Parts: sequence; structure tokens; C-alpha cells
Amino acid sequence: MTLKKITNFRSLGGYQNAHGQMVKDGLIFRSGQLFELEDDQSHYLGQTLGIKHIVDMRSDDERTEFPDTVWEGADYAVLDILKDATANNASLGRMITEKGNVHENMLATYEQLALSDSAKTGYRQFIQGLLRPNEPTVFHCFAGKDRTGVGAALILKILDVSEQDIMADYLQTNAERTVANEEILAGLKERGFTDQQLKSIGEALKVDADYLRRYFQVIDQQFGSFQQYLREGLKLSAGEIAQFRDLYLQK
Repeated sequence: MTLKKITNFRSLGGYQNAHGQMVKDGLIFRSGQLFELEDDQSHYLGQTLGIKHIVDMRSDDERTEFPDTVWEGADYAVLDILKDATANNASLGRMITEKGNVHENMLATYEQLALSDSAKTGYRQFIQGLLRPNEPTVFHCFAGKDRTGVGAALILKILDVSEQDIMADYLQTNAERTVANEEILAGLKERGFTDQQLKSIGEALKVDADYLRRYFQVIDQQFGSFQQYLREGLKLSAGEIAQFRDLYLQK
């Protein structure tokens, strides 16, 4: 029997950085939510890949409605990245109910991913939690595209991966989520959503290069540079950054 693919699940390994170093494979995985996994999927994550840590970046409501499957031997941590954000269109509920221009709403969400206290605290704790040798981790939000997409970009940027590769990894979500997005939209259509509503939600379920660019633009505007953002925004020490690179880059 073929293993059913876990939506938007993939390793962050294999990218080569500006110094010719390779990001280690099999240690950090990004994903969509891990709701109602089948037994063979859990076995694959827990036994085949040996994932020991699950980091859930979703809100209380999302976690209540779609609780994660936690396999034996894994610990489960919550980092509600957008808990205190004034704009959060990253959850399905907000995508459905939010009025206005989807593109502008998402740009505002990415500003919050850079500047809100919960995002800065959450991403600091996320990076610090990864300072463990050889303990594979999977992190996710609802769709694995915004909160997770920024988390992945943050990791790859710390590891000096090129902007082109960071953006390619980010945009890969659109291909990875094709089937899942179609299923969501079909379900909403059955519930009587209008064509215009479905069009807006369809747009909100995708990532756009403008969104991630806005995240990094806001960082440069507010902190002067990405390195200053790591120090002042995320409060990460030079020692922690050096340790992170040592753990996740092949020599």
C-alpha cells in the first residue's frame, strides 16, 4: 500500500549556502497540520524519519478544531505565533470571514509575523528549541504556508542559503497544496459559498512572493538588517546563532 502524502510536508535539508556548505537533511521538516494522520503516516514520521519533536504554530481555535496526531516517542510544543497580532489572516476561519483585499490582508499578516511580540517570542523559542543535536523536528501551522513559511525562511536565512532558494522553498507550497486546496474549496462550495468568496479564499490559500518579500522588507526597515533582527528582535545571541549553524550545516 502506498503511503498517503502528508500535505505540504518536506525536509529543509539539501540546500547549499553561500559558503558551499549543505543544510543537513533529515533533521528539520516543515508541514501542514498533522490532523487525523493514518497509522502508516504516524509510523513514517515517528519510526522511519525518527521525528522526536512537533512544534505547532497554530491558534487555540485551530488546535481545538483540528488536534494534532502525536505519535509515541514524540513531544509536542505549542508556539502560537500570531497570538497577539492585530491582523491574522493565516487561519482558515479568518480566510473565510475576512473582508477586503486578500493581497493587502496577507501583506499585513506578514508585517505581524515580523513585528508582533508573539511572533518574535515564538520564533526565538522555535530557534532555541532546535539547538539539540540529531533530534529531528517537524513544525507546522494550519496550511504550512505563512507562519511555517516564515519559520522555514528564517532557518534558511540564518544558514546563509541564497534568497533565490529561500523563495523557491517558500513558493513550493503552492504546488504541494494543490489537492488540499481543491478539497477545501469544494467543501465550501457545497456549503453555499459564492464564486466571489471562493475566489478570495482560493487566493488566500496560496503564497505569493510579495508576502515573504514584505516580511524581510519590514525587518530591514525596523531593525536595519537581518542580523540586527536576530539580535534585537528575536534576542538570539551570537553563540546561539553559531551553535545553530554548527548543528545544521555539514562541515
